[in-house]
Amino acid sequence: MAGPEQGTRHPQLTDTLVARRRLAGRLRRTPLIASPSLTARHGAAVHLKCEHQQITGAFKLRGATNAVLALPPDQRGKGVTAASTGNHGRALAHAARAAGIPCIVCMSALVPANKVEAIEALGAEARIVGLSQDDAQVEVDRLVAEEGMIALPPFDHADIIAGQGTLGLEMLEELPEAETLLVPLSGGGLIAGVAMAAKTVKPSIRVVGISMQRGAAMHDSLKAGHPVPVEELPTLADSLGGGIGLDNRHSFAMVRDLVDEVLLVSEEEIAGAIRHAYAEERQVIEGAAAVGIAALLTAPHPDWGVTIALLSGGNIDMTLHQRIVAGENPDLLAERQAQLTEAARHA
Repeated sequence: MAGPEQGTRHPQLTDTLVARRRLAGRLRRTPLIASPSLTARHGAAVHLKCEHQQITGAFKLRGATNAVLALPPDQRGKGVTAASTGNHGRALAHAARAAGIPCIVCMSALVPANKVEAIEALGAEARIVGLSQDDAQVEVDRLVAEEGMIALPPFDHADIIAGQGTLGLEMLEELPEAETLLVPLSGGGLIAGVAMAAKTVKPSIRVVGISMQRGAAMHDSLKAGHPVPVEELPTLADSLGGGIGLDNRHSFAMVRDLVDEVLLVSEEEIAGAIRHAYAEERQVIEGAAAVGIAALLTAPHPDWGVTIALLSGGNIDMTLHQRIVAGENPDLLAERQAQLTEAARHA
């Protein structure tokens, strides 16, 4: 495998251990539960890491809180900003409110309305810009350059990655015999942190990244050998949307060097996994969190052995969830949800 980029120090286990101390008492240690239904299909024990039960409904609170607390006091007063597909923005708004600092979250019109409303409910400003993460990032860059705010991006940031790494430690502490971790893959901050921490503790662990077939930026970048732009498309896994940044400093190299395999799942498979989580596991999860279950339901992977699927978030619009559970066409649902979200922005 290739080594780290020249001159760049990527987060290490020591950074995640520091993050865990910072985060103590500020978030939940979410449960790890056995899944008899998936175990029966898989042929080996399957457990679910229920991070969708985190305080803000997603894993993002770990990285965002760590990054805010790591800021020097003279920078906190400037306020923080980021581009987000929703969950990072909600986490950053929560962390900023706890620290008593201003927060502006920039999002595209494809972000579901329920996620925008949750950010505003936490006292942050939700600023809608364009139709992609790249459009939203332009506004973040302006806020930094013209208003002096501090950018805390959703994935390509050392403190964000170190905070997400606490999940890797938790999963192996709770199930030391785990052989494979299934982790949702978007910009790579989550899987980079999880893989770094888990492989440092247990080098034999297999880490599999899973994304959707529509607009999988990290997957396409890995194939190209460098970060590439991708078109954002309507998907039930909306939290996995967006590019990885053409000037990516950490997450691309870490995913390239640490992740063993990347799989893509279809909209139909994501919808089936959401239904399975509800009917068999009694869990309400969003599309991005369902991709690990989707991979387990799609094909047997006996070589994975004892497996943990990370359920990364539960912030799904409940009307959409009901329609998925009722069996409506997932492709049409994803497109209709995107249309409704964009229409709401311009109402």
